[in-house]
Amino acid sequence: MEVIITIGLVAAAFLLGGGLMWFLNERVLKQKSGSIIAEAEREAEVLKQKKLLEVKEKFLQLKGELEQQVAQNNNKIKQSEAKLKSREQSLNQRQDELGRKGQELDHLRENLSQQLSLSERKQAELDEMLRKEVERLEVISGLSADEARERIIESLRSEAEDQAQSYINEIIEEAKMTANKEAKRIVIQSIQRVATETAIENSVTVFHIESDEIKGRIIGREGRNIRALEAVTGIEIIVDDTPEAIVLSSFDPVRREVARLALHQLVQDGRIHPARIEEVVNKVRKQVEEELIETGKRTVIDLGIHGMHPELIRLIGKMKYRSSYGQNLLQHSRETANLCAIMASELGLNPKRAKRAGLLHDIGKVPDDEPELPHALLGMKLCEKYKEKPDICNAVGAHHDEIEMETLIAPIVQACDAISGARPGARRELVEAYIKRLNDLEQLALSYPGVVKTYAIQAGRELRVIVGAENTDDLSITKLSGEIAKRIQDEMTYPGQVKITVIRETRSVSYAK
Repeated sequence: MEVIITIGLVAAAFLLGGGLMWFLNERVLKQKSGSIIAEAEREAEVLKQKKLLEVKEKFLQLKGELEQQVAQNNNKIKQSEAKLKSREQSLNQRQDELGRKGQELDHLRENLSQQLSLSERKQAELDEMLRKEVERLEVISGLSADEARERIIESLRSEAEDQAQSYINEIIEEAKMTANKEAKRIVIQSIQRVATETAIENSVTVFHIESDEIKGRIIGREGRNIRALEAVTGIEIIVDDTPEAIVLSSFDPVRREVARLALHQLVQDGRIHPARIEEVVNKVRKQVEEELIETGKRTVIDLGIHGMHPELIRLIGKMKYRSSYGQNLLQHSRETANLCAIMASELGLNPKRAKRAGLLHDIGKVPDDEPELPHALLGMKLCEKYKEKPDICNAVGAHHDEIEMETLIAPIVQACDAISGARPGARRELVEAYIKRLNDLEQLALSYPGVVKTYAIQAGRELRVIVGAENTDDLSITKLSGEIAKRIQDEMTYPGQVKITVIRETRSVSYAK
């Protein structure tokens, strides 16, 4: 029992101690929590005051910025209001000015309408006066208004033609003072820089021999040697009484050269018979062919021309044995090529292309076959066949106006061809053709009304035309000379140029008895 009581007392003491401990802990905890809460409240108050200060500063800052922005906006608004006021004032001034101008325009319109009505009345009065004057003039002159108008127009047309002719003459003279001087300088300088000899060839070649005994050996027994030589070479051999000379005749200079060289070798060798003649002629023909190629190569090298087809080079060498109006064709082509290069350089064009075209311009005169074409067109076809440039082909084909000129090289080739062929001593004409050309010149000028006499002088380089003084005047003779010159240029072929001089004179003849 006591044990139980003891246990109970112990348990009660234990419970009492535990409750006391819990009570003490609870009190300590309440004290601590109170101090923590108080500390937290103090910190919260401090933080609240700090945040309030920051918010107040931020508010003050934003307020200042807003006040500054409002001030700027107020300034802008004031400036805009000032601009608007100035514009409004200017608009008001313009409006006032437009109002004044409108009033002035109304006044002007009224004045113009009054003047217009006045002018209409005056015009009507003038028309009436003009009609009456025309009727009076028709009565006085006996002509209608249309007839009088036609006579006036005719007189005005004649006067205008005279004035136009005078104006044309002034323009021509002015052009001659500028362009003609420069053109003459270029042409003369080109001619002076080309110095070549004059070569005249015939259709016969004279073969000189040491003695007349060789003539018999050349003729052979019953003429077999000369017949064999003529058959192989295609030329005519004339053996006459001319001492120490045999004449070789043929239109083809290459054949004549082959025959001359073959005769030279046969005479030196001494063996002259048909078989030997054929052998020597064939050998010489090959030599001449090689010489043609060598001459062509030497020519293009001397002129500084490159890249030309071998067949064109052979044809150039063939020019050596061809003449045109007595002028050696190769020499003429070389001279034309040099002239073209000089003239092209003076005009600022390509001298190499011009020189090439000048060398090839007469290549159509030495073809292997003889087609029915002018030599200029045939030369153009040969150049096209052997891949020459289009401007070169056009210059070759157009140098006698068979086709239209398409490049600046073409007229240069034409001019230089005329310079080379027209210089004194370069070419010769048959007497019959020369006389016919002079007669044609005189008859052409005589066909014009008012022409009394014509004289072709200075070998056809000047035509003097004498007109009657009673049928012409000073202006009409100027027009007549121009028409004759144009007609000669269009209808006739002539070397160089022809000067037309029209003479109008009045002669009074009296006799003292």
